[in-house]
Amino acid sequence: MSCRVRVSNTGGTTLTGLFLLHYPFRTDRPTPDYAGYPPIQLGDLAAHESLIVFRSYTVTDEDLPGPLVQTFGADSDQTAEVWAYATTPLLAPSEAETASALRSATVAELQANAEAFEYTVGSPGGSVTYSTIGAPLTLNLALANDSSSTGILGYLFEGLTETSWLNNQVEPSLAQSWEHSDDGLTWTFHLRRDVTWHDGQPFTARDVDFTFNRIIYNDDIPTSDRASFTFRVLDEETASWREERMTVSTIDDYTVQFVLPVPFAPFLRSMGNAIYPKHILQPHVDDGTFNSVWDIETDPAEIIGTGPFTIETLEPDDLIVLKRNPNYWLTDSAGNRLPYLDEVRNLVVDGLADELPEFRSGETDVHGVLGEEFATLDPLQRAENFTLYSRGPTFGSTFLALNMNPGRDAETGEPFLAPEKLRWFENTRFRQAVSYAVDKAAIIRDVQHGLGYPQWAFVSPAAGDFHNPDVQRYEYDIERANAILDGLGWLDSDGDGIREDYAGNNIRFTMATNAGNDLRLRVLEIIQAGLTQIGIQGDIEVIEFSEIVDQLTSSYDWEAILIGFGGGSEPHFSIAFWHTSESLHLWNPNQSEPATGWEAEIDALFIRASQELDHEQRVRHYHEAQEIAADNAPVVYTTHSERLTAVRNVFGNLTPTLFGLWDIRYVYRTDL
Repeated sequence: MSCRVRVSNTGGTTLTGLFLLHYPFRTDRPTPDYAGYPPIQLGDLAAHESLIVFRSYTVTDEDLPGPLVQTFGADSDQTAEVWAYATTPLLAPSEAETASALRSATVAELQANAEAFEYTVGSPGGSVTYSTIGAPLTLNLALANDSSSTGILGYLFEGLTETSWLNNQVEPSLAQSWEHSDDGLTWTFHLRRDVTWHDGQPFTARDVDFTFNRIIYNDDIPTSDRASFTFRVLDEETASWREERMTVSTIDDYTVQFVLPVPFAPFLRSMGNAIYPKHILQPHVDDGTFNSVWDIETDPAEIIGTGPFTIETLEPDDLIVLKRNPNYWLTDSAGNRLPYLDEVRNLVVDGLADELPEFRSGETDVHGVLGEEFATLDPLQRAENFTLYSRGPTFGSTFLALNMNPGRDAETGEPFLAPEKLRWFENTRFRQAVSYAVDKAAIIRDVQHGLGYPQWAFVSPAAGDFHNPDVQRYEYDIERANAILDGLGWLDSDGDGIREDYAGNNIRFTMATNAGNDLRLRVLEIIQAGLTQIGIQGDIEVIEFSEIVDQLTSSYDWEAILIGFGGGSEPHFSIAFWHTSESLHLWNPNQSEPATGWEAEIDALFIRASQELDHEQRVRHYHEAQEIAADNAPVVYTTHSERLTAVRNVFGNLTPTLFGLWDIRYVYRTDL
């Protein structure tokens, strides 16, 4: 077996020596032979903690009835605490199964970090540098559907509220306070009076009014933001859902009022939606050019927000530099204006494999660690002056989507998808067979090097009680997948290794993923191998990310795509993905009526959950939605990766929590 162990130095001095594997065993069995369990050199542990990964220790169920414990060699006065979890022992050791079952930091640890954290007054200046494989596709945040765009533009725009990176609680942002009516339907926000746009113009309630009434609720603007603010009411006479919208009204320059048609549980959290400048964008809304304004060719100086940074340099194939907003409204406890950092820099690289050399050479300060990189980086933390922070599974998902869009191209009249492929993908049993053919353990072992978790439900375990751990699981089972396809009558009648459907069509389709993401390509190769074993030919295609986004949201000309979708602690904000009427319902978007009964059920559960104010009942609704989704497998999930980040030891106001490492506004360099 293998396991992952977190060692935390509690003695206050540098810890050195050997770490030996030890475990409880039955007294009626021989003492384990430690010759087969070589000692691990711990090295100098002066920092708070370190991770050690043990691999390929073969034990039996009888050998390991309890958790691993530690034995230290060398000095007897060394002090450490060790947490370790063992997976179900296997006679055949599996790095994927053992390492993926472990948490590199417990929820309790991360919560304790957040509770103990206090901001310190920092010093101004300096920068933080990241690397990225994706440059923005647009500079218009309202139209952005990709994380590369939203990630950069998030530094420029803010909402009325924000969510704390420490404890996930909603806090004031552009609004300094609010109150609501007894029925929870009328909310009045009082705005800060010291906020200006980047061009110096004052921020007022009219900007809020404009954002919601002229952009979000403008049907001529294809913004995915609208999904979160579209309220649905069940018409009892017709038994159908009727869409309604909230009213947003300016009371005075610094007071804005929202009136909701129904209760809305995540309302305050949703008020983190970006607010846009009326004085800049209203002319473009009025003349119908909003959908082309602030495109990627725009001078970055023209992108006006209220946030802590502006875009100084935008070279999509090379470098993105964000510059400190000197007039930002937030100050620290000593009255110093934030942010502390002068710049946030993003080096654009060709592929994920190019990011680690940039970090090790000192060109970048923060690095998202891949599973295969952990063994290299872990022993270098002290020598190269960085710390590895691990925070459990990601919130987001990576999955294989199958196109089930029955529509046709408006210009050519041709179907988006060949009719026979549409029939395959629409067949739930076919999707289940594909799901059984995905070897998640191989993905975790060979791609994530043990630092991953199999994904079964659409809500991540990182989201706490909203996650349903009891959904249908598609464990890797080639025999079962073959039996399903045999039952459909789709057999390999000519012996060429590829099944044919009832009409004689070879079951073969193209699976695309984005260039530069080597991990996704390797995952796709594992999926391809599984499909081959069940008589399906999946042809891999690697294309630019911008083309994938266009296929998924505009041309609909695709067959299967391996893609990621962001997530968070509030399931409602994935409604644009799950509700059948929405544009990001990837497999069959913009449905006028649900195409299937199970999709209608998920629609209803998302609506009811958003309007239910009792948390436990909301949890039940989302659990049921996850069960239905898992049963019908509209997308084929792969794995969650471990959130592992390497950060130079030169930054203040940092601590790992469930929700982040820092608030960029308070980060400062300690080496200036």
